[in-house]
Amino acid sequence: MFHRWRRDRAKTWGSGYAVAGERLGCCAAAPARRMLRQRLNDEVMDDAIAYLASGLMALCRRAGNRVVCVTATRGEHGTDDAGRWPPDRLARTRDLEVAAAMAIIGVDEHRCLGMEDGTLAHRPDAAGVDAVTALIHEVAPNTIVTFGPEGMTGHADHRAVAAWVARAWRRAGQRALLLQTTTTDRFATEYADVHDALPLFGPGLPARTGEEDLAVTVRLDEELQDVKLAALRAQATQTQGLVAAIGEDRFRAWGSEETFMTPGVASQLPPISTCSPRRLQGRAGAFRQSR
Repeated sequence: MFHRWRRDRAKTWGSGYAVAGERLGCCAAAPARRMLRQRLNDEVMDDAIAYLASGLMALCRRAGNRVVCVTATRGEHGTDDAGRWPPDRLARTRDLEVAAAMAIIGVDEHRCLGMEDGTLAHRPDAAGVDAVTALIHEVAPNTIVTFGPEGMTGHADHRAVAAWVARAWRRAGQRALLLQTTTTDRFATEYADVHDALPLFGPGLPARTGEEDLAVTVRLDEELQDVKLAALRAQATQTQGLVAAIGEDRFRAWGSEETFMTPGVASQLPPISTCSPRRLQGRAGAFRQSR
């Protein structure tokens, strides 16, 4: 079970299997089946579901475990072309896209809190925390996956969700393992050209966590990379422009590893005040061709 793993031992998931052992240990089928006996409640949003945790979710589903995916909004304001994509139309389209992506990954339980896109940071924290707490009590997950405190890209909605989930997890007694998405220096260096060329992250991001401090690493094999690519392509209003900008092969490789930390692990973060959500949303929209 995830929550019984020692924090001083790295967990590497690679070639479709999970391993608990020494850092960067070898893969083995038997340990994978034992360690995937859990329920996973995933708290992420829109295309971030597929970007950050689709490999993890797919592995859990392949092992026969329950995965409940929860999104806070329908992404109805995430466009630079409101004439072509008025909120009602974009919300309907993204509902279909998320459903298609979840089907590809193998997840058959998806909940949406139905909050207005782009407003989460301005909502009373208590409402968000209450909503997440209710879900934790209902689902009783062994593992919860969400953003790190910086929201991965710096987006205010992502940061709000991360804060809600962390507070709800504490309120619920911290019984589940809480995993937060992060990246590493190795990832930031390998894809520096992508991050420098495209407006994907706020200043100083992505956050980077030391390899020795990672709680879980998921390394996708060729088959899982194809599954993830298909799930991302299913969300065309958010990914089509990015794929066109960097090429499919680079895009596929960019998502081939998923890394997670646990709360309290130090990572390299910029001041949160430097990450403007409205500016990020507008800049990123230029690369979402069909939105």
